[in-house]
Amino acid sequence: MRFLIQKYEQAVDASDHYVVPLVLLLIRGWVSWVFFRSGLIKFNSWDSTLYLFEYEYQVPLLPWLWAAYLGTAAELILPVLLVLGLFTRPTAFALFVFNIIAVVSYPTLWAGGFNDHQLWGMMLMVCVLWGAGPISVDRWLAKKWG
Repeated sequence: MRFLIQKYEQAVDASDHYVVPLVLLLIRGWVSWVFFRSGLIKFNSWDSTLYLFEYEYQVPLLPWLWAAYLGTAAELILPVLLVLGLFTRPTAFALFVFNIIAVVSYPTLWAGGFNDHQLWGMMLMVCVLWGAGPISVDRWLAKKWG
């Protein structure tokens, strides 16, 4: 029995050392791609983006034009920081809030995409709580500057 417990503990240690960093990188990459792709679509069809923000989306507290610029910028900049693992926790939190605002601002989204937004929110919360892990610029900077 002791042998089995020892092997189990070795497997858990190996998982913590090899698997968890890769899972954290995969989570950051997946969520980053989703938001960055959305930002590219907004940027590449700017007239449509402006129309949607003026007439379809109901972003709270911001004028529609500001919301269009800030939302597009957030979707293009924050995912790059997240995938690099740079300022991971604040970046992931900002995208988490952005994700909530997207759901609140576009009620039509609930029918088809709400489950996706829940998944992305959970993935972002993992990054907020656990950080980027060892495969990140954050970790490299921490090692370099101690």
